[in-house]
Amino acid sequence: MKRFWMFICMILIAIIIYYQYIKEDVPLPTALHPVVEERTNLLIQNMADKGITVLITDGFRSVEEQDILYEQGRTTEGSIVTYAKGGESLHNFGLAVDFALKTGSGQVIWDMEFDGNGNGVADWMEVVENAKELGFEWGGDWIGFEDYPHLQLDFGLSLHELQRGKMPSEKALTAY
Repeated sequence: MKRFWMFICMILIAIIIYYQYIKEDVPLPTALHPVVEERTNLLIQNMADKGITVLITDGFRSVEEQDILYEQGRTTEGSIVTYAKGGESLHNFGLAVDFALKTGSGQVIWDMEFDGNGNGVADWMEVVENAKELGFEWGGDWIGFEDYPHLQLDFGLSLHELQRGKMPSEKALTAY
């Protein structure tokens, strides 16, 4: 009898694990989250007021687009630019953007030392500082794979929660 109940408990544990950790087939967003878009536009305006032109090079990304980027440096030419497959990036949930700077001559750069507004502070870091003030997390702070052009606003949700269809609550939205 004791073995029977152990078997039942194991089955129940397996069911709980399945429902908590297996990805469900939930529809993904098809655009940037409105709060992320609003904060991104505010960041662009704030930087323009300081003489810095921010160019958003990537925002929402489909699963297919993410898979193409993931293959870069693996099965296609180029350097590895991501470790996230389709459905594993906050870009796929409309919660991330990538940026670059635009010089006065119109050149797009990813130079983290460039000081185009001449105030003695690297423009890149001015963008990052303002992005953080707006609630964004900067990929340059990550350990192991620093993603310097990446900004994300996850509203306190994990990738696992997003994959299972959880969306930011109104409370989470107002906290940011």
